[in-house]
Amino acid sequence: MSFFSSCIYSGFVTHRRFKPKRHFFSYKTFSLLIDLNEVKDLGREIKFFSYNKFNVLSFYDSDHGPRDGSCLIKWVKKVLAESRISFESGTIKLLCFPRFFGYVFNPLSIFYCYDKNSQLKAILYEVKNTFNEQHTYVFPASTSSNLILHRCDKKFYVSPFIEMKTFYNFRLLKPGNNMNVFIKQADLDGVLLIACQVGKRLELNSKNLFFQFLKHPLMSAKVILAIHFEAFRLWIKGVKHVKRKIKIKNNLSIEN
Repeated sequence: MSFFSSCIYSGFVTHRRFKPKRHFFSYKTFSLLIDLNEVKDLGREIKFFSYNKFNVLSFYDSDHGPRDGSCLIKWVKKVLAESRISFESGTIKLLCFPRFFGYVFNPLSIFYCYDKNSQLKAILYEVKNTFNEQHTYVFPASTSSNLILHRCDKKFYVSPFIEMKTFYNFRLLKPGNNMNVFIKQADLDGVLLIACQVGKRLELNSKNLFFQFLKHPLMSAKVILAIHFEAFRLWIKGVKHVKRKIKIKNNLSIEN
């Protein structure tokens, strides 16, 4: 079997709310960091994993980017060109959950865009909500450090228990032996929420992927059920419900 630059990150996701009510949860998960140049080969090499076809585990272009099934590499390059981020050639890797028996929900997916010298040039944070809407925050990654820091205003309705007038601080480590994504959401009065996804790198092969599937056989269902269960817990605690005022199917913003 071929050795891929794509890999598995086995770990967990945690959320900690600080106001108006304290709330915490943590769930074990695994993610794939998929080199988009390799995704077709992954579908051929791993029997229970498919590309744009139904299988036990699968990856579909239509789950990301423009969500019309078109080539994600071309879409990312177009977005970067429109954002005036220099990226003529290189590698684009996507951190996401795979589909389980044809279903997936990715609250956050991250595109890491590397140039031909393997230097990270840009990051796209793709955020989804449970209304089948999506917003992508586009950032340059002009740093030689392993630590990546980004900040932007919230521009997309996600949680029905957090107001729109807030901002995000993204703190990432470049993917290596470990994956660490740390997001702090705050308003003018202080921190509202800290979300973190961490994982340990595993080689992406049939054995490791099947073992992760056995550990998390219903992960896609678990993700969406957990979102609604935690929302119910917040409602029980009396946290104010925030209505969705603007409906946006798919949008992006260019950040600095």
